[in-house]
Amino acid sequence: MSGTTSSKVANDWNTLISGINPQSIQLNRQLVANHSGELATQFYAHMLGAEDASIFLSHDQVKTRLHGSLQQWLVTLFDIDEQYDLAAAVALQVKVGEIHARIKIPMHLVLRGARYLKQHYGELLQQEPLTAEQQHECLQHFCDTLDVSMEVMAQAYASSYDRNTRSDEVYRLFSISQNLSTEREKQKGALLDWENRLMFECTLGNPNAELPALSTSEFGLWFTHKGAHAFQDYPETQLIDKRINIVDEQLLADMQQGPADTRIQSLRKVRDETKRIKFLLDDIFAKSSELESGRDVLTKLLNRKFLPTVLSREITHARRNHSQFALLSLDIDYFKEVNDSYGHEAGDSVLQQLSGFLVSNSRAGDFVFRLGGEEFMVVLVDVNKHNARAIAENMRNKVSAENFMLPNGERIQITVSSGLALFNGHPDYQVILRQVDKALYDAKHLGRNRVIVADTDQL
Repeated sequence: MSGTTSSKVANDWNTLISGINPQSIQLNRQLVANHSGELATQFYAHMLGAEDASIFLSHDQVKTRLHGSLQQWLVTLFDIDEQYDLAAAVALQVKVGEIHARIKIPMHLVLRGARYLKQHYGELLQQEPLTAEQQHECLQHFCDTLDVSMEVMAQAYASSYDRNTRSDEVYRLFSISQNLSTEREKQKGALLDWENRLMFECTLGNPNAELPALSTSEFGLWFTHKGAHAFQDYPETQLIDKRINIVDEQLLADMQQGPADTRIQSLRKVRDETKRIKFLLDDIFAKSSELESGRDVLTKLLNRKFLPTVLSREITHARRNHSQFALLSLDIDYFKEVNDSYGHEAGDSVLQQLSGFLVSNSRAGDFVFRLGGEEFMVVLVDVNKHNARAIAENMRNKVSAENFMLPNGERIQITVSSGLALFNGHPDYQVILRQVDKALYDAKHLGRNRVIVADTDQL
């Protein structure tokens, strides 16, 4: 959400407050504080009865935490006095909207919840010893305040959701390509294959032969379903799309229907268009440092850029299939001493070798990240509470037994401290990240070279 948008909403919010009778503001402040628990209870009673909402509210921990959070949110929203901080109020709505986007709660459920709150609050007002005019003013203020808060949430939600979706698409392309140059050459080759096939069909001279469309070629399918999404911010993408349409809708139609000399002229134009597409494709890949930035430069592992995408996907898979996954965070013990004693080149070599070791000792479906410095993370997919720790301990033992070769030919041994956290059903990946960070912290401060499990009663 841009600063300009935030400023405009804050001004609208301030105008809204200024136009309300101060007595109504005070009444709402007291009533919301007194009945926040009842409002939250009624709200979740309705939401849990809705089939499309139950999947997000089925976890006991979520229900418990959300009930209290909703109460606090209502009290804070209507705690309006002379010191009311509008900027903080807007920032809170932005944060809530971003959390909803992160755990993929549909915005229509949030808006439905706001409708329930308005309905319940109107019923509460009718039970209070207020005049009809006071009831109307209080309800109007309550509804207007909810509406403006929903507007901020919706804007933050849309912005965050777009970023997450963009990252998902980029990751989808990134995950299937070894590197940018490989993918670029692959697609240029696919484009050349289509051009050769077209020339072959033209050489045969069969007027009834159906010419191969560029949009349905291997290159065309890649561009439409992957490339166009992954590179949607680049103007070259729209130009390639335009060139494909020209080839399919104009030039191929002329070749199909026109006389022989027209077919030759059109074929030349097709070759000109494919040359333009190749140049545009080179420009796109040259600009696409975004894809390369998903890979750690030193170790070639995934970096933290795609960690939210991977965790969101694994949470969705686990909740849908009633399965589990775990996060294993590893940190090299006393790594500073390696750099101080042998130099940074030796330290880099150790990091590269450990990266290769983690990959070779992980299963095909696991994800290995370098988070930065000497810290790594492995997403252990489809594990249970029994084998997750066994994998972590096995990994730790193998690292301690490994000899790491330094540039000067010397061999050293290292150990790692590890934190392990098992997915407990919470839809927000920040929860399991906090758990594994705390477990790693404990492992390092309890003596290092050990595995500490978050919430040890679960494993």
